[in-house]
Amino acid sequence: MDMHRRQFFRVSAAGLVGSSLVAMGFSPAAALAETRAFKLASATVTRSICPYCSVSCGMLIYKLGDGAKNAKNHVIHVEGDPDNPVSRGSLCPKGAGVMDMINSPARIKFPSVREAGSSEWKRISWDDALTRIARHMKADRDANFQEKNDAGTTVNRWTTTGFLMCSSSSNESSYLTVKVARGLGMVGIDTQARV
Repeated sequence: MDMHRRQFFRVSAAGLVGSSLVAMGFSPAAALAETRAFKLASATVTRSICPYCSVSCGMLIYKLGDGAKNAKNHVIHVEGDPDNPVSRGSLCPKGAGVMDMINSPARIKFPSVREAGSSEWKRISWDDALTRIARHMKADRDANFQEKNDAGTTVNRWTTTGFLMCSSSSNESSYLTVKVARGLGMVGIDTQARV
C-alpha cells in the first residue's frame, strides 16, 4: 500500500475520532434513527389573512401557549397558507415580515385618547372608545347633515365625515359596511386598497 504523509494523518485522525466517539457511547445508528423535535410540533396554528394590502394572501400563524389562564400566547412563526386560493402559500416581503409587526413592543393594542390641551395619551377601555366615537359622529352628523341641496332636491348626505374600509374584508362584510355608511348619509367611502 502506497501512502504518503497527508493520507497517513487523515486515516489516523479519522480512527482517533471514531474510537473516541465509540468510547463515549455514541452510536451512529441510534442518532440517524432519532426523529428531530421541530419547533412547530407543540404550536397552535391559526389561519389568518395578511393585513397589508387588498390581495388578501392567506397566512398560517403559529403560536406557543396552551390556553391556560396565566399562559401568554406568543407568535413564533408565520408562513403562507398553501390552501388559500388567492396566494397558494406565497407571501410578499411585507407579509413574510408580519411577525415583526405582531411581536413589536411598540405595537398599540389598546385604545388611547389625548384630551384637548393635553400632551399625554391616556389608555381607555374599548367601551369608552366606541362611545366617544359614536358621540363625535352623532354631533358632526347633526350639525352637518344636508337634507336638500340648493335646488331643493332631496339629497340626504353627510359630507363632513368619510369612511375608510379594510380591503382584506370579504364581499359580505364590505357590502354591509357600505350599507351602514350609506345609510348614515356618508358620501366619502373608500377602501384601504388604494392607500
